[in-house]
Amino acid sequence: MVEVYIDGASAGNPGPSGAGIFIKYDGKAEKFSFPLGEMENHAAEFHALILALEICVKNNYKVVSLRTDSQAVNQAIEREYVKNKIYAPLLEKALDLSKQLDLFFIKWVPSSENKADELARAAIRLN
Repeated sequence: MVEVYIDGASAGNPGPSGAGIFIKYDGKAEKFSFPLGEMENHAAEFHALILALEICVKNNYKVVSLRTDSQAVNQAIEREYVKNKIYAPLLEKALDLSKQLDLFFIKWVPSSENKADELARAAIRLN
């Protein structure tokens, strides 16, 4: 099983944003920081999810357990629904990617346990 932690962050809402991704697999750890440009925090969280899923699909990972500190992203994936329709295309893309995996789990974790938090904040500085 591949463990994936994701986080999106914005300096302002909207503001310069970044995505952080931490992947643990076969005793190895990979860390990613992606600058995202200007966007709202919720959008950054969804972009972090999409980027992480793209990495998993590209690397042919089959069983993925993803952790996020975004309750909005966690609930959107579990319910396959977003209240704010502006995020519907992002959710649709994430769901399409998740269906390319054999098993996909998502779990909410507190920010203090999110290994991608610092990576997302570092990505903001790369904008």
